[in-house]
Amino acid sequence: DVGVPARGLHGEAYRGRVFWDELFVLPFLSLRFPEVVRALLRYRWRRLPAARRAAREAGHTGAMYPWQSGGDGREETQVLHLNPRSGRWLPDNSRLQRHVGLAIAYNIWQYHQATGDLEFLCEQGAETVLEIARFWASAATYDRSRGRYDIRGVMGPDEYHDAYPDADRPGLDNNAYTNVMAAWTLRRALDVLDLLPPGRRAVLRERLALTDEELARFDDVSRRLRVVFHRDGVISQFEGYEELAELDWEGYRNRYGDIRRLDRILEAEGDTPNRYKASKQADVLMLFYLLTADELRALFARLGYRFAPEAIPRTVRYYLARTSHGSTLSAVVHAWVLARSDRPASWRFFLEALDGDLHDVQGGTTSEGIHLGAMAGTLDLAQRCYTGLEVREDVLRVAPALPPGLPGLAMELEYRGHWGLRLCADHEEVRLDLPISTRPPIRVAVDDGPVTDLAGGRSLRFGLGREDG
Repeated sequence: DVGVPARGLHGEAYRGRVFWDELFVLPFLSLRFPEVVRALLRYRWRRLPAARRAAREAGHTGAMYPWQSGGDGREETQVLHLNPRSGRWLPDNSRLQRHVGLAIAYNIWQYHQATGDLEFLCEQGAETVLEIARFWASAATYDRSRGRYDIRGVMGPDEYHDAYPDADRPGLDNNAYTNVMAAWTLRRALDVLDLLPPGRRAVLRERLALTDEELARFDDVSRRLRVVFHRDGVISQFEGYEELAELDWEGYRNRYGDIRRLDRILEAEGDTPNRYKASKQADVLMLFYLLTADELRALFARLGYRFAPEAIPRTVRYYLARTSHGSTLSAVVHAWVLARSDRPASWRFFLEALDGDLHDVQGGTTSEGIHLGAMAGTLDLAQRCYTGLEVREDVLRVAPALPPGLPGLAMELEYRGHWGLRLCADHEEVRLDLPISTRPPIRVAVDDGPVTDLAGGRSLRFGLGREDG
């Protein structure tokens, strides 16, 4: 019964608390140590009672997982934090990052895709996802004038923005990452329910008092959550972001050199990042980290928005120019989202992520504990991003896009009960070798090619979209 602390168990940073870092850890482990992932997901399931209490106290239903938690699952986020640059204690509103539950739901779905573990869904997974979805359906408020649902008073992954300029209350409205992933979670909750055997589904619905009307609300909110766009089609980080001032990035770099902690610099000057288009780490771009371009376009279409293919690189460029990378997780995400469009830049971010703890790029933080999410994220970049490895519709799909600094990759995975599935990829071909097994064949596809069955004891080789064996 253990969670995934942000710094592992290697130091006293964050007092050993659990945030959302498992989002960067579990997808890698699901294809190697699924029994570990199952245990880590059960850790979250065991803390459902605390998450339910938190939701009720906030005036909602379902489960609201805390931003920082420990053994009993209650919210432990500090209410003040110190800016060592100014010496001032400041309000800490980071508990408004309600998106932890979205990460948990995402990991449960990814685990099921990698393992096909229906038993876990029946026993713990489905209940957890449904309660998380229930919270978001409850937190969304309907705006009749727009015909849309809003999610108000939250923070996204970018911790530089916790309120509007000169506002008398903390929180932001319609954070794009939160709203889009809430829509995704509500849709997945319905899918998870459909995956359960009829008898188990009926028992779970009765125990949770989950009515047809509530499931209809899941579907309705998942189709009508509001996402704000800039005039040129760029996804807006939150409602009102486009009206913020531009920051003089060059000026601040010339004056301070390292501006990773731009929030501390601005506060020491009597200013605040809430006034500027400046992010600590990836926020909107987290969508491209978690979802493929096809998935994201389909999700926007379901929400009733047209999201043109050219809007993706435009959105990436926009936020890349406005991010200070004040978190080690940021380099991982940027390496991922640039892997298809700018491979040399992706490789540079990958090397920066690898360097995070080796050279303590955050300036004195590694001695307090390694950055577990960033470390696992670099492994996952090699395992899933650069190989284009994903599981979709019960098909293991591979679409390599190796950066120029990486000549090739070879790895062994566990997939759907098959141990030792060997994947080898370079710039010219892909090879898949499946050891002899009594398990059913797996379905594979390379570079959006046809789906092929691969039985135990057989191999497949693909080159330039061509199957060779």
